[in-house]
Amino acid sequence: MIRVAATGDLHFGPDSAGTFRPHVERLDERADVLLLAGDLTKVGLPEEAEVLAEELRGSPVPVIAVLGNHDYHSDQPAAVRAILEEAGIRVLEGEAAVVGVDDATLGVAGAKGFGGGFAGKNATDFGEPEMKAFVRHTKEVAERLEEVLGGLDTDYRIALLHYSPVKETLHGEPPEIYAFLGSYLLAEAVDRAGADLVLHGHAHRGAEKGVTPGGVHVRNVAQHVIRAAYSVYCFGEDHDVHAGEHARSLQRAAG
Repeated sequence: MIRVAATGDLHFGPDSAGTFRPHVERLDERADVLLLAGDLTKVGLPEEAEVLAEELRGSPVPVIAVLGNHDYHSDQPAAVRAILEEAGIRVLEGEAAVVGVDDATLGVAGAKGFGGGFAGKNATDFGEPEMKAFVRHTKEVAERLEEVLGGLDTDYRIALLHYSPVKETLHGEPPEIYAFLGSYLLAEAVDRAGADLVLHGHAHRGAEKGVTPGGVHVRNVAQHVIRAAYSVYCFGEDHDVHAGEHARSLQRAAG
């Protein structure tokens, strides 16, 4: 069995020091890997990334992350990534990582994702150059996600995003901003490539559970939604994403 702890939207800054480390010091007792679904910092400053890096330095389990829109705000995503990776955190953008647990392997394809909306109410690459650039960026991200996800030859596969691939996990957010919270193109990429689970954050007032049109489970793991340090999802014989719900409720009870 592979146990995956996941969380997002930590929004770390200098005042966050010491708030997350107590939750990961003995994480190996509950999970085999920790996935971070973006918005790791408040406004993407290197000094904010340094605080989170120290929280996770020496983590007892591998840590894999994607960046979110907050991590790009100060136009220093490369610096943020470098600081996190120096502390041993693997940061993905159109890339994949593989974790081995006993005789099983977990592949994680990671990308920030982007917006554009959902089928029937989505933006198209027509008209002004700015609109074309907006939608084409999402298309490029989705195409790369499909490529790296489909290239994983592992027992289980997870797509790790910041933006949502489905509107179900956005319920609770104003419908007027759905187009800025995710894109159906991400779900199409996942369904074509195949996956066991999609994890994302970004939608603080959204819902936890969704599913792609192709039947892949989607979970919004923004801390504002899961109301815990992280959720745990389990994969293996007699276990699937549903089993993770019980593990997560136990984690909440543990504080």
